[in-house]
Amino acid sequence: MDFRDGRTVEVKEGEILIVPKGVEHRPHTNGEIIFNLLFEPKATLHTGNVESEMTV
Repeated sequence: MDFRDGRTVEVKEGEILIVPKGVEHRPHTNGEIIFNLLFEPKATLHTGNVESEMTV
């Protein structure tokens, strides 16, 4: 997980990383296939401020 402040945190299999509300972050891999589970409040727009046919 890369953070806006330049930090990178490696999350290994079986680990959990909690990103506090309002902290800008960018999940990425080195090309391997991963599965992650994301918990967000129901009111969180999954498309951000963009309205499109994918917006729920």
